[in-house]
Amino acid sequence: MVAAEERETTKQAMVFLLKRNDLQMNRTTAKLKGQRFGESSCKFSTCVQLVAKHYKHHWFPLAPSKGSGYRCIRINHKMDPLIGKAAGMIGLSHERLFQLLPSELTLWVDPFEVSYRIGEDGSICVLYESPQPGGKTTKPVESRASCKEEWRIGRSSPSKNYNMMTVSS
Repeated sequence: MVAAEERETTKQAMVFLLKRNDLQMNRTTAKLKGQRFGESSCKFSTCVQLVAKHYKHHWFPLAPSKGSGYRCIRINHKMDPLIGKAAGMIGLSHERLFQLLPSELTLWVDPFEVSYRIGEDGSICVLYESPQPGGKTTKPVESRASCKEEWRIGRSSPSKNYNMMTVSS
């Protein structure tokens, strides 16, 4: 069973990646049957469950930074396998995902916080934050306005190579 906090944090990360793609897809192409979905749809819920299940034994609310490397979603001219699988579940091809996402994106999905960075030298922006036990909160590194602007203009040309990263366990 996935804890409510883990489910909500994971949901926020997926909304950031997949809902943004849904909006861009509608702006740039005709609506493609089977590729449009909302937060409450069954396909979206399945994506959230997939990611939460992947993090199941790597989620430590009492030590949020523990397991952070495992939970890091990375796109660096190669598609992160977890996001590739989630995209496939909703009908997005890897090629289409490369067109919609920045060619370099790092997303950290940690207990109580989701943050991201575009490019290797970009600012780390806090996307979602919830109170930790004991009332602790973290402060965003940059203002939300500069992060939104960076996300809006941060995508460079899509990669010519559509490769999948391999992860060994």
